Amino acid sequence: MLLAKGYEVHGVLRRSSSFNTDRIDHLYQDPHDPGARLFLHYGDLSDGSGFRALLEQVEPDEVYNLGAQSHVKVSFHQPEYTADVDALGTLRVLEAIRAYPSTGREVRFYQAGSSEMFGSSPPPQSEGTPFHPRSPYAVAKVYAYWQTVNYREAYDLFACNGILFNHESERRGETFVTRKITRAATRIKLGLQDKLFLGNLDAKRDWGYAADYVEAMWLMLQQDEPDDYVIATGQIHSVREFVERVFDRLDLDWREYVAIDPRYFRPAEVDALCGDASKARKKLGWQPQVTFEELIERMVEQDLELARQERVLRENGHSVPLRGIASVWGHGAARCTDLRCGPSRLGGQRDRTRT
Repeated sequence: MLLAKGYEVHGVLRRSSSFNTDRIDHLYQDPHDPGARLFLHYGDLSDGSGFRALLEQVEPDEVYNLGAQSHVKVSFHQPEYTADVDALGTLRVLEAIRAYPSTGREVRFYQAGSSEMFGSSPPPQSEGTPFHPRSPYAVAKVYAYWQTVNYREAYDLFACNGILFNHESERRGETFVTRKITRAATRIKLGLQDKLFLGNLDAKRDWGYAADYVEAMWLMLQQDEPDDYVIATGQIHSVREFVERVFDRLDLDWREYVAIDPRYFRPAEVDALCGDASKARKKLGWQPQVTFEELIERMVEQDLELARQERVLRENGHSVPLRGIASVWGHGAARCTDLRCGPSRLGGQRDRTRT
């Protein structure tokens, strides 16, 4: 979306011995290309000094902090790591921005909050609903939320919290329940998988489409004054209903294939999340465009195509990990061996908005 709006985009990714950029491979350009506007830099939210150096190098107009250990169940197993990255990581970014303005340029900051912060507070949840987090992830996000508010009030930073309810798409990670369901159901349809194991089917969530929600993120940073916003559809569905819709779309009876595994239950459950985005509709002019049914349709169609590709590979004697399917059948973009090899900015285009 930002590239389509003419931005020069700088992304931060953790160092890994293997490439972990599958979701943006179709956007990748060799940084040596004079027309390149997407650049990737190694960094980590646990490394504040590295982020400060990167800020000085890139000189951004906008910073979107979407970095996190974002899996709720994993946060119970790795609470210290989750707190360090999600809570203190946000503080490190805010400190870097506060100390940055040597150029006199205002940096506008977006902090990715989460509906999980509301936890056991009853729906509908709005900007005025008290937080009652029910996981280490949610607690860390509450800390990051209030630090963002504090830096806005104490240092006059243009800093916004987006309290986004569940936003899904065809690119959702396969360990998250919605994509886990669509991925498994389509593989079951084509005989590649027998069972789908899930946890709490009664949990209810407000699911929207990720592309709609990133538009809201961008809109927050285009306002005259910074503020905090709930972004949601206002509709609530259970995990069981999501399962039913996906399997019905594939002409399958979900009860024949879905089994409950207690390992997937959380130590503290969040029963129901449903957002009231009245403020965003009024002040940002934002409305979700993709319905719950359309979201499921898009995810099922995408994963059905991946399942077809996997079946063709199997039938031809190839053994390819699921994560390898997109690479084998994808755009095949060339890469440099060091993602920092490209220039940090485009010559002659320093007036272009940077993020």
